[in-house]
Amino acid sequence: MNSRHGIGRELRERIDHIVTAAVEQGQVPGVVAGIAHGGAVHVAVAGVATFGGRRMTRGTLFRIASITKPMTAAAVLAQIEAGLLGVDEPVERLLPELADRAVLRRPDGPLADTVPAGRPITVRDLLTFTFGFGMQGAMFAAAQPWPIVAAAAELNLGTFGPPMPGTLPDPDTWMARLGRLPLLAQPGERWLYQTGSQILGVLAARADARPFADVMRERLLTPLGMDDTGFAAVEPARLATAYQRSPGGWEVLDPPGGQWSRPPAFADGSGGLVSSVDDVLRFGRMLLDGGCGVLAPATVAEMTRDQLTPAQHAAVWPGFSFLEGRGWGYGVSVLDDGRYSWDGGLGTAWSNIPAQDLCVVVLTQRFVDQDGPAPVCDAVLNAARAGVAPRTT
Repeated sequence: MNSRHGIGRELRERIDHIVTAAVEQGQVPGVVAGIAHGGAVHVAVAGVATFGGRRMTRGTLFRIASITKPMTAAAVLAQIEAGLLGVDEPVERLLPELADRAVLRRPDGPLADTVPAGRPITVRDLLTFTFGFGMQGAMFAAAQPWPIVAAAAELNLGTFGPPMPGTLPDPDTWMARLGRLPLLAQPGERWLYQTGSQILGVLAARADARPFADVMRERLLTPLGMDDTGFAAVEPARLATAYQRSPGGWEVLDPPGGQWSRPPAFADGSGGLVSSVDDVLRFGRMLLDGGCGVLAPATVAEMTRDQLTPAQHAAVWPGFSFLEGRGWGYGVSVLDDGRYSWDGGLGTAWSNIPAQDLCVVVLTQRFVDQDGPAPVCDAVLNAARAGVAPRTT
């Protein structure tokens, strides 16, 4: 990838300064940030991958968490283009566990207080996070765990929290357990976060009759040359240590030899991938460039437009401020100005700005806490947007 031509020296120096200052200010232990404008790329690196250990490098690997979601959607959309799935077909053909659903009368109510689902769940419902199950803000503010939250935890579904790949059961067991629970909302009624991407991974594996990790590799990673990306670190020694801030300093969440050092039983399509800055830039550029043979331009356009209806927007339960002022496409948030993006709760951020032919990726190993992501994420994005001219046609 060309790191010079097409990105001016002033912008390169500005990005370098921002990432260096973020480490000096204690925002993050380390950071790798990349911007891609057309065929030009600039990557800035600062800090350490592990305190007392390795420095950050351009090739450092990160747990990209929810940036996995748009990649999962892209792999499933490739299957739809290949005729293995239909976007509006009921999922019960391959996921019988989701047939004949019951729906809670109240999301915080008893598990037995249900009504029948009004219609089957479709592939589109999973792609748009409107199939009726997932996270919403009020469940985290409740004085006592809602029955559905307690049941999901007891079943070890890992769907109402950050990714935990080393703890989940195999996909068939996971799917069978999820099938025991009622939905929180009627299919197609409300946007609910996360679980849709996890199910898409199981659906994709059954559609292709192979593990989801293999589907992801064949449909997306290999065609794009994303050799650093997978559900386990290709080289654990290159994986940054994951940290969270605590009153006493930085607390280790996951070391290089931890949960992402070996293939998981459940390849989590919502948050399980490890990747590098160049690989995430390759994914972003694929979408900006109209699919690059991985997806058709029309499919990219559908993926990156707001798919939520006015009724679905009006029905979003309060408490998830990150959807305010945004739409939702297929596994990706969509803003009114045409930008589409998503961030990862373990400290990563990705944005595509089609009007400027610009992809911006910021990778840190700092867990997103009550203060939100590290300020370096927005600082790099804002600098890149200010330093790149609008796209010309």
